Amino acid sequence: MENLLSTQEQMKSGKLKLPDLAKTYLDVIKSKNPEINAFIAYDEESVLKQAAEIQKKIDAGKAGQLAGAVVGVKDVISEKGKKLTCSSNILENFEAVYNATVVNKLHGEDALLIGRLNMDEFAMGSSTENSIYGPTKNPHDTSKVPGGSSGGSAAAVAAGMCNVSLGSDTGGSIRQPASYCGVVGLKPTYSRVSRYGLVAFASSFDCIGPFSNSVEDAALMLQHISGHDPMDNSSADVPVENYSKAIQNDSGKLKIGVPEEYFGEGLDDEIRTLINEQLKGLEKDGAELVPINLPHSKYGIATYYILATAEASSNLARYDGVRYGHRADFKEIEKELGKERESIEKEIKVAVAAGKEEALERLAKVDSPLVRLYKKSRTEGFGKEVKRRILLGTYVLSAGYYDAYYAKAQKVRRLIKQDFENAFDKVDVIVSPTAPTTAFDLGSNQDDPVQMYLNDIYTTTANLAGICGISVPAGTHSNGLPVGIQFLGNSFRESDILRAGRRIEQLNG
Repeated sequence: MENLLSTQEQMKSGKLKLPDLAKTYLDVIKSKNPEINAFIAYDEESVLKQAAEIQKKIDAGKAGQLAGAVVGVKDVISEKGKKLTCSSNILENFEAVYNATVVNKLHGEDALLIGRLNMDEFAMGSSTENSIYGPTKNPHDTSKVPGGSSGGSAAAVAAGMCNVSLGSDTGGSIRQPASYCGVVGLKPTYSRVSRYGLVAFASSFDCIGPFSNSVEDAALMLQHISGHDPMDNSSADVPVENYSKAIQNDSGKLKIGVPEEYFGEGLDDEIRTLINEQLKGLEKDGAELVPINLPHSKYGIATYYILATAEASSNLARYDGVRYGHRADFKEIEKELGKERESIEKEIKVAVAAGKEEALERLAKVDSPLVRLYKKSRTEGFGKEVKRRILLGTYVLSAGYYDAYYAKAQKVRRLIKQDFENAFDKVDVIVSPTAPTTAFDLGSNQDDPVQMYLNDIYTTTANLAGICGISVPAGTHSNGLPVGIQFLGNSFRESDILRAGRRIEQLNG
């Protein structure tokens, strides 16, 4: 697996040409994708044409900072003129009409966008099995999941189909698949990277971030996709640090918070041992390990799945079969309604003749054609997991349950954020496992949504608090699968987690 920075060095020296590199990656996609199923779309002719144009800039010494980056893009990020399906039937034929801000930034720095990547439908899932394109498989063992919802983005980098990719993280959807696939996955601070052009799952949680083969590559990518965007009213107007320089100038003593809540029951014993070995290595390297407490972390999963589903039910209301996206057959609906009304009207005539009028009530309850279109379009368009989350989100927002669930969860969210604020008064970063287990078997958790949700136990709190996080490979389990270590940093302190991740890479050679 080639790192972006080493690729760029070869291109600068003339040893490597971008069209040749693109052709190599396209050949790997053709060879491996039929089994891995990470890419759902790519246009070989267009990719090679773009590569030739960027090579001209490289030869003239006028190329951008990301020339040599061959980037896969998760199918939740808008690219003008390309299908934007979110792996859902309801958007199966929808074509994006504008570029996301991150896509424009990548083009502006001469990155080569090679194709669209598989995902869980509308980014809802932890395994990339909820997709109209079928499941993505883990390149390390194709009987296992790659994680989710950005499993296609993680698997593409791990399988050598591109050297970097973009994913989105709402509750761990970059970090968890990065751990399962043995690559680097970075979730920026909320509002650090523009969400303009990212199809919304939960608007106060969603973040776009990079996958890569090294922390240095993640730093370079983050540097060029970050920054204030007037098109996104949640975008932070905070200067972007030179992350590449920051990790090279790592001379300070790193204070690492070790929360006891993240190393207790439910964590695989071998993963606990691996993480502890990494921490001993960091301590020998000069880092200071500081025991800390995050007392409200135990409420993280419940709080997240109340608030995120509430936002999802609101955001997905726009897919109604009228404005855009999948529309049920209206003529069929009219036929069905006509038959229903005809049947009930016959009942009414019989009932009225007998002096009974109950059938009138039944007729009044028959849907209008528009309501039936809305119901049928959404029923046909959304998959099981998306429907589950819409139902849960609508429930917690309903009049009788808003205060009991949604309002209370917002208060707990504030307490979780305060826990992190208190911890970051004492430490630079917080360490934890990225996931409680290694990648699980395909299909094993499909009928157990609670077990599936528990895979996010170490990642959701960062999204609740809006802070940054990174997963870095920490070793290999005895079952042969990768294990990730996670570092969490304070808001807009991505340089701290990048430095911590870089030290893990150096320790592991």
